[in-house]
Amino acid sequence: MTTSSPLMLDLIYAHEKNHAQEVFLTQPLGKGQTVDYTWAQTLDQSRRMAAYLQSLGLPRAARIAILSKNCAHFFMTELAIWMAGYTTVAIFPTEHADTIKYVLEHSEASLLFVGKLDEWHKQSPGVPPPLPCIALPLAPSTSFQTWDDIMSQTQPLAGEPYREPNDLAMIIYTSGSTGQPKGAMHSFERITAATQGIVGQMNRTLGDSRSHRMLSYLPLAHVFERAFVECAAFVHGRLHVFFAESLDTFVQDLQRARPTIFISVPRLWLKFQQGVFAKLPANKLALLLSIPVLNGVIKKKVLSGLGLDQVELAGSGSAPLPPELIRWYRRLGLNLVEGYAMTEDFAYSHSQTADQNDPGTVGPPYPGVQVRISPEGEVLIKSPGQMVGYYKRPDLDAQSFTTDGFFKTGDLGSRLPDGQLKITGRLKEQFKTSKGKYVAPAPIENKINAHPMIELSMVSGSGFDMAYGLVVLAEHLRPQMHQDATRKTVQAELTSLLDLINKQVADYEQLKMLVVAKEAWSIENGCLTPTMKIKRSRIEFMVQHQVEKWYGENQTVVWA
Repeated sequence: MTTSSPLMLDLIYAHEKNHAQEVFLTQPLGKGQTVDYTWAQTLDQSRRMAAYLQSLGLPRAARIAILSKNCAHFFMTELAIWMAGYTTVAIFPTEHADTIKYVLEHSEASLLFVGKLDEWHKQSPGVPPPLPCIALPLAPSTSFQTWDDIMSQTQPLAGEPYREPNDLAMIIYTSGSTGQPKGAMHSFERITAATQGIVGQMNRTLGDSRSHRMLSYLPLAHVFERAFVECAAFVHGRLHVFFAESLDTFVQDLQRARPTIFISVPRLWLKFQQGVFAKLPANKLALLLSIPVLNGVIKKKVLSGLGLDQVELAGSGSAPLPPELIRWYRRLGLNLVEGYAMTEDFAYSHSQTADQNDPGTVGPPYPGVQVRISPEGEVLIKSPGQMVGYYKRPDLDAQSFTTDGFFKTGDLGSRLPDGQLKITGRLKEQFKTSKGKYVAPAPIENKINAHPMIELSMVSGSGFDMAYGLVVLAEHLRPQMHQDATRKTVQAELTSLLDLINKQVADYEQLKMLVVAKEAWSIENGCLTPTMKIKRSRIEFMVQHQVEKWYGENQTVVWA
């Protein structure tokens, strides 16, 4: 059976023929060693695994889970699952055992692929004992059947297995308001439409569809990386994807890949900047950039030090970027654009373009995307990449869509006259002060995060007369934060910052104080999501017993 419009697998089969001997994936193996996989080699392994999966007699449209950090075999596994006729369920490689158990049971997974992991000994109790498991090549030591054994014993699946447009390609689990993840169902037709739109925008920005290089390091279980790296590579056909080995080798991984397209999240864009400032203070860098004869040399040196000197297109998503940070990167010559999307529309909603890229906005909608603002100020989206619905949650579907099919994003926003979208906060993140006024924390946090001494912040203060800001100091400052000289400098800077912010916001949004957190927020301590967004409820719970004391100190800067 064929369809008039090629779907994801059809495009992949074309690349298998047309680019057979071109390197597609580069996997680090440790100690500086790597292995390359061409399109032909990638599809050969995927076809062998697809044949094996079909031999197991699994139920029609069975869900098959992947628990792994980013690696070449994640791509191969996803392709194998699709070709075999099944649906992928990816689990974040940092999830705790109880969440892993919930996702496996809720999705009714028939099998689990276990790949590259750092904490398998803590995660393995979340895997129900009867569930069959297969170990990918970089997996921890297990008793599971291995990928390599299956490769050596199985002939590749022949032909071009077809999937119907409405067949489910994947279920992407995202955190719900109750704390239990919810599974967004995505069909082949919709992920293809979304990804073709994303790749089309890339090609318009970069001029043509020539070969490009990307580094895959954000979690593939998240829609941002899944759409913009994995599926974009599947659709484009000339994207060479490199994988990061670890956090410790990230700089070397970047320098190996020398990406021409690079996507990241605000936390990392801020960390990159702070890394530069740790070596070259902001005022000195600004002075050097103002000297025409040095400008080009300094830009190249800074970007080269970051491993981004070959980047022609840089993107940021997952959370808002401080506008000043965008301007800073653009002054360095990096073409940094910001986008806005979500799991429910397969990352296909808004993105800045060459012509429409005002800092503080997320650009215009992608082609085919409809947007409107509700009377309450909520952003409503109808996208070609829109999910089919939430898996086994028709109650959530009813709550999440308008009667005419627009998705209720939960984000507050406004549109500029030229169609660019400005996100002003989250409906659920707004809190009310004791004066009865609602405060949207995100825009204020953006102002705080723009300061070079600060890595992350959270604005809170529900029920108090004024809001406050909780801040995590930049990495280079944290080891010195107990030294008197450092505290004195930080105190002065934060006092000035507080004064500046309070002059820029409405009276009811002004902050009483900035509180310096004792420790950094991380994925490991539960304060950040896998894409490094702050978990407000978790952080607020951790500090709730201290907040009244902070207000009682009546200081502009408080040390937690």
